[in-house]
Amino acid sequence: MRKLLKYLKNYKKELVFGPFFKLLEAIFELIVPYVMAKIIDKGIADNDTDYIIKMSIIIVLLGFCGLGFALTCQILASKCAYGFGTELRTALYKHINSLSYSSIDKMGTASLVNRLTNDSNTVQNGVNMFIRLATRSPFLVIGASVMAVRIDFKLSLIFFISAVIITAVIVMIMKKTVPMYKTTQKNLDRASMLTRENLEGVRVIRAFSRQNEEMEEFKKSVDDIAESSIAVGKISAVLNPFSFMVMNLGIVAITWFGGVRIDGGNLTQGELTAFVNYMSQILLALIVLANLIVTFTKALASANRISEVFDIQPEKSGGDKDISEHSDSVNILEFKNVSFAYETAGDRSVKNISFTLRRGEMLGIIGGTGSGKSTLANLIPCFYKATEGEIFVGDVNINKCNLKTLRKTIGIVPQRAVLFTGTVRDNMKLRKADATDEEIISALKTAQAWEFISRMPEGLDTKISQGGKNLSGGQKQRISIARALVGSPDIIILDDSTSALDYVTDLALRQSLKNDMPDTTVIMISQRTTSIKDADKIIVMDDGEAVGTGTHGELLGSCEVYRDIYKSQINEKEGA
Repeated sequence: MRKLLKYLKNYKKELVFGPFFKLLEAIFELIVPYVMAKIIDKGIADNDTDYIIKMSIIIVLLGFCGLGFALTCQILASKCAYGFGTELRTALYKHINSLSYSSIDKMGTASLVNRLTNDSNTVQNGVNMFIRLATRSPFLVIGASVMAVRIDFKLSLIFFISAVIITAVIVMIMKKTVPMYKTTQKNLDRASMLTRENLEGVRVIRAFSRQNEEMEEFKKSVDDIAESSIAVGKISAVLNPFSFMVMNLGIVAITWFGGVRIDGGNLTQGELTAFVNYMSQILLALIVLANLIVTFTKALASANRISEVFDIQPEKSGGDKDISEHSDSVNILEFKNVSFAYETAGDRSVKNISFTLRRGEMLGIIGGTGSGKSTLANLIPCFYKATEGEIFVGDVNINKCNLKTLRKTIGIVPQRAVLFTGTVRDNMKLRKADATDEEIISALKTAQAWEFISRMPEGLDTKISQGGKNLSGGQKQRISIARALVGSPDIIILDDSTSALDYVTDLALRQSLKNDMPDTTVIMISQRTTSIKDADKIIVMDDGEAVGTGTHGELLGSCEVYRDIYKSQINEKEGA
């Protein structure tokens, strides 16, 4: 929690004056029983109507003043808490976006979303309750105790016995519930993950008629949340009835022994009434304090989860070298004995890969599922850092160049076409914010996407729904490819991003890339030999290793894996 306090620095006034006004409210609340005692002992005992009216007006004024102070505190608390929450969520979102692929994979998307939303709201609520009640409750307990001791020390011992009993119960409940709140949050993470997966994969689920099984799994997940929450609730539920029982027994004891002391002339009726009021204030404040501690416990658990995200180091920005300064180099990309292993994997996903690629050349990468093709592509823009070997882009080691300039040099189209809510123009400007319509249309033409976009009534202003659900798979892929082409990057990586295109469109795309962007190096990862057969160089991947490197014709004669892939796709009688 301490790490998150820096987001309160802009709300120091609210943090000081909020509790201060709540303190004033508590002071006025403590004065009321004293005034009531005076009314009973002087006004009613002496039948002094004027005195009763005068003191009653004072009570009303105290009430209005207390209300004003309470409302002022509420306003300040809301401003501070919601401002803190806004800054915290903004900083957390910014930090998440700065994390490396490895860190995000390790933490999990569902957990990150839950920490950004649910946990930040819990911490925000904790700040709100701190300002509103953290000062008031302890002050009421201490102030009422002092006032009670001032009236009758012997009778006030009942206060302290009751307070010790309730405090002991609060401590025991906290020891039980604190670990249980962490379990509840983990269960929420799982429910969030299932919700996200089911919504994104709704078509697959329905295609396989898995609705009932998915609903059962989700039901089990929310049942786990319910069970953990109910378990916490059962323990916490003991607090209020037990505290009220102790409070009422204490009031009975005060009334009993107070009556004895009144008969002995050691206590007045007004003082006994004030004593009962102070007893109620103390025990009610303790109950509020107990609930406040529960809120703080939840907030602390959530704050620790948020701090875990902040503790993850952001992706390093790399060195200070600028690739554009080496734009005249002959080689655009070079791998030297590159290997890579994921943190959670036992074996390396990429093993001892070496190759050189010149400007304007096309590199084809092919291989079976899980052979390391996409992993190899992700190493080039430094999404993951090679565990062994070196990678050079424009004669610059990518570990020594600025990542921002590196990724500006590279246009990437991932396996899964990702489009964002907005217009076609908005999506096309993601790589280059100041791209003109002419640049966008040129990229769309090269990607074979302008043909269908130009037929749409709104053209570039056509709305794209979340995830591009209003487009076909081929249309989404072509727009994704066009987006990567905007700004004419030096390197284009097409990670199996033509899988939804027919052979004619695929061929037209490759020819357009060659004709429209002759100086751009294309790295095409594909399952189709027809997509890469014209490449200047082809790398055949198998179990993370390059089992063959060469042109299409060379590999047909020298690489059995490539030959098997080719034969499985094209009848040998058709020839190469």
